[in-house]
Amino acid sequence: MMTIRYAQERGGADHGWLNTQHTFSFADYYDPNHMGFRTLRVINEDVIQPETGFDLHGHRDMEVISFLIQGSLWHRDSTGVSSVLRAGQVQCMTAGSGIRHSEHNPSKTEPTHFLQIWILPNRKGLTPGYQQKEFPVAERQGRFRLMVSPDGADQSLTIHQDVRLFGLNLVSGGMAVYPLDPGRHAWVQVVSGGVEINGHRVSAGDGIALSQEREVQAVGRSHGEILLFDLA
Repeated sequence: MMTIRYAQERGGADHGWLNTQHTFSFADYYDPNHMGFRTLRVINEDVIQPETGFDLHGHRDMEVISFLIQGSLWHRDSTGVSSVLRAGQVQCMTAGSGIRHSEHNPSKTEPTHFLQIWILPNRKGLTPGYQQKEFPVAERQGRFRLMVSPDGADQSLTIHQDVRLFGLNLVSGGMAVYPLDPGRHAWVQVVSGGVEINGHRVSAGDGIALSQEREVQAVGRSHGEILLFDLA
């Protein structure tokens, strides 16, 4: 069974310094039919204008993943971390018992375009933590590259939940297949370009929920990029 969440159906807002699109209910956008998928709670597509960003604010009991599409993002938090995230890099932050952080676009000219993802943790009160790693396009070209997992397999970043996040880049006509184990579910988020997922055409910003499927088959229609979440 497949359900497509088209980009134009998302909620969101343009705040001037920030243009944000919400796949699931978030902040002032509320839709009881779109509260998340399994333990996947938030997918926000954010574009931050130069020299602006999110000032210091708090989170708790959430696994936060950021995937940089364009530009850079300067992250600082209450654990003492100060780091710049660049395109092609992934950041994982365990909010746990409580963490405060800020995120800013340090560029004077270039916008920052990224996906902010929240996943419910497997337990509350975890020790806050931060990880960051680059996953080059060459490692994701034509194959599903594991980037985030609960056990750090294949040199992936770790989160506290039974979720595996893969990245995939496809040229036009390229194909990759991801087998889904019985009882598992998948969410595919199209980052850029156009692809076919199990025969259905989707484009940048679209999301696809898959349940009771044997596999996820991705075919490139143009130079496409997707994220795939394998969820319990």
